[in-house]
Amino acid sequence: MRLLFLTRYGRLGASSRLRILQYIPWLESAGVEVIVSSLFSDNYVLGIQESRRELSDIVRGYAGRLMALMGSGSFDLVWLEKDALPWLPSWVEMGLLPNGLPYVLDYDDAVFHDYDHHKNSFVKALLKEKHPTLIRGASLVIAGNEYLADFARCSGAVRVEVLPTVIDLGRYSVKPKVSVIVRPTLPCVGWIGQQATSQFLLPYKELFQRLVSEGNAQFSAIGIDASAFGLPMKSILWEENTEVAHISSFDIGIMPLFDNPFERGKCGYKLIQYMACGLPVVASPIGVNAKIVEHGVNGFLVETIEQWEEALTILLQDPDLRHRMGQAGRKKVQQQYCVQVMGPRLVKLLKSVVNSR
Repeated sequence: MRLLFLTRYGRLGASSRLRILQYIPWLESAGVEVIVSSLFSDNYVLGIQESRRELSDIVRGYAGRLMALMGSGSFDLVWLEKDALPWLPSWVEMGLLPNGLPYVLDYDDAVFHDYDHHKNSFVKALLKEKHPTLIRGASLVIAGNEYLADFARCSGAVRVEVLPTVIDLGRYSVKPKVSVIVRPTLPCVGWIGQQATSQFLLPYKELFQRLVSEGNAQFSAIGIDASAFGLPMKSILWEENTEVAHISSFDIGIMPLFDNPFERGKCGYKLIQYMACGLPVVASPIGVNAKIVEHGVNGFLVETIEQWEEALTILLQDPDLRHRMGQAGRKKVQQQYCVQVMGPRLVKLLKSVVNSR
C-alpha cells in the first residue's frame, strides 16, 4: 500500500507536522509506504513569520506540486492537506489526479472561508465552490472538529470522520506541583502561537498589564515578538525541540479567540498542549474550545474582560486548584487527544479507503 501525502508545508508548518507527519511512524509500522511532497518549503514558512513572501518560493512550490500530481498514478491513495493548489479552481487539481485514484481531504482550519467569504467578488465567484467540489469527489474527509465536519457534510461528502489535532504523549511531561511557599517567582500565564494569531491577545493588553503591575502574575508568549504588539509578555523563540519545555514553565495556559467563522474552525491545539503539560487553561468558548475545556474541571471558559480577569485571578491565587485542573486536563488528553489514541484509528481509516477501492 503506497500513500502520497501532499502537505501544505514541511515540519515548520504546524498543520502539516501535526495532521500528517507525526503519523508517518504509525503508518510505516503498519506496512504502509509513505511519500511526502510539501507545497511550500520551510523557508517560505519562515518568510510568513517575518511578513515576507518570496515569489521564487511560490513558483518552485507550485511547479513541484504540479509534478507530484501528474506522478500520483503509481499510488493507492493521495492525501490532500486542505487542497492541492491554493487559489486555483478545483478543476485544475482534479484534472491532474488520475481517474479512479481515491483521495482524502484533511481540514484543520476553515480555509474554505478564505474563498466563500472573500471580500473580492471575482475571487469569491471563482473559488467559493472549490472546496465543496473537492469534498464531493473525496473518498474520505477528515476534519479536526465538528464545525469543519458539518461543512463537509453540507457540501455532500461521501464520508466524514472527525480526528482532532493531537499531541504525542512521549514528548509531553506533566508539570510538577510546586509549593507556593518555596516558589521563587510569580506564577506565569503563557500563550503559544504565531504572528497571525497574536491579534487575539490584543484586547487583553490592559488586563495583562494590570496583573503585572499589581504583582500578581508574569506573562510569556512563545512564537512572537510580544513587544512589537505592545504586550507585557516575555517573548520566547519557538523551536520544535524546546516548545514543550517552555510550555511546562507556564502555570496557566490561555487561548483567547474572536467569534468569527474562521475561528470557529480552529482545532484548539494550544489548549491540548497546555493540558498535556498539566496546566489549567482559560479560553474563549468558541468552536471546539467549548468541547476541550470543561468549565470548572480543567479550566475556565470566559467571554468578557471581567470574566477573563476573574478566572485568571482565581487560578493565580490558588496553586492547589491549578494542580487539580492540570491533572484533569492531562487525563483528558491521554484519553482523547494524543497520537497514541488517534494513530491506530487513522491507519484503519486509510486502509479502509484503499480496500474499498
